[in-house]
Amino acid sequence: MSVQAVAPLVLFVVLFVGYCLNDLRTAEAQHLPKWAWAVVIVVSVPLGGIAYLALGRRDH
Repeated sequence: MSVQAVAPLVLFVVLFVGYCLNDLRTAEAQHLPKWAWAVVIVVSVPLGGIAYLALGRRDH
């Protein structure tokens, strides 16, 4: 695969992880402490971010 094909995917992943971590910083977390959610988000991309958005934050 060429760099031109992979670059948009890498950019999306970086932006998605950044969004999840920023939301985690400003929102109340549930089920796990914030530090644990941060580890889940960063280690298991993109499933960790999806799990956090679906289960880990309280409704705004």
